[in-house]
Amino acid sequence: MSTPTEASPDSGHGKPQADHADQARTLVQHVADLRAWLFLAALVVGFEFWARVSFGGTFILNTFNLQSIAIFAVAPLLLATGQTFVIISGGIDLSLGFIMGLAAVVAAHTINAVTPGAGLLVGVLAGFLAGVAIACIPGMINGLLVSRLKVPPFIGTLGMFGVARGTAFLLAGGTTVPVSNNLFAMIGNGRIWGIPYIVIITAVFMLVMHYVLSQTKFGQHNYAIGANVQAARRAGIDVKGHLFRLYVLSAACAGLAGVLYSARFNAGAAQAGEPLLLDCVAAVVIGGASLFGGSGTILGTIAGALVIAVIQYGLVFVNVEPFWQFISVGVVIIISVLIDQAQRRFAGGRVDE
Repeated sequence: MSTPTEASPDSGHGKPQADHADQARTLVQHVADLRAWLFLAALVVGFEFWARVSFGGTFILNTFNLQSIAIFAVAPLLLATGQTFVIISGGIDLSLGFIMGLAAVVAAHTINAVTPGAGLLVGVLAGFLAGVAIACIPGMINGLLVSRLKVPPFIGTLGMFGVARGTAFLLAGGTTVPVSNNLFAMIGNGRIWGIPYIVIITAVFMLVMHYVLSQTKFGQHNYAIGANVQAARRAGIDVKGHLFRLYVLSAACAGLAGVLYSARFNAGAAQAGEPLLLDCVAAVVIGGASLFGGSGTILGTIAGALVIAVIQYGLVFVNVEPFWQFISVGVVIIISVLIDQAQRRFAGGRVDE
């Protein structure tokens, strides 16, 4: 008498269920990867509905609103770009806000010093170079602390936060530094075909950084180090050298943000990036990067920065108290982290207990 036996692997009885499970898993992964864009779409629809019901007008089809949101996103996005590289590698950079302020002050002083003798264009070029160059100095120190001296990124960059902050305020004399250069002011506030110059500069920079992260060996090494630093080292990647360059790149992004801040407001301020540290980390996390390292994209970070900009500008647009901005951004951060953890459990990844 024959006994029931399990279906053989070739019988195909178990395959439909497995295929459906794989399809469901893939769908969930795609939805989780696109969470920043879904957040953005939901916010835009929500504010558009609110604007039409409350004011009888439009939120997203208003050219002024689009320009304002893009301008709002410039500085947090530039900071978040450098932060994206660092977080993908498994680290974090808490010094970016005041590195941005330091660059803003140095750029303002440099332009004021060079312009009278060399002209408007040379003054602007000198300001850009000086701002980015001075930002790279604390970036180098951060890189040495993390890569050579094995200082945890949280502690090392937190210490540089204080050093950059104090240095920026000393150079600024405790006040803002006005800039006397009409060309610089035009870069910060001018438009071409309705698009602000600083938005165009930022967009071009984003394209370059997207290429670096997604198409170059530097970007591949960054993902490898974030996923498993020991395996990356065994594969022959120069982990110490990469981390050093990584923190310099992060600081340079903050330097560019500081220079464009000075151009926008026609003045350098030591506290320029102080309120933006939370925003830049939030943009990276909302954009899909994992705080465990090994994942994240520039395109996701762009979406995350736009989410924050839409929240900040949208709440002002609908006459809600600005303090709700902090609550809203905080809630979105928490939701994003929960989604990331759930995604990692679903995929069998590492999640700390």
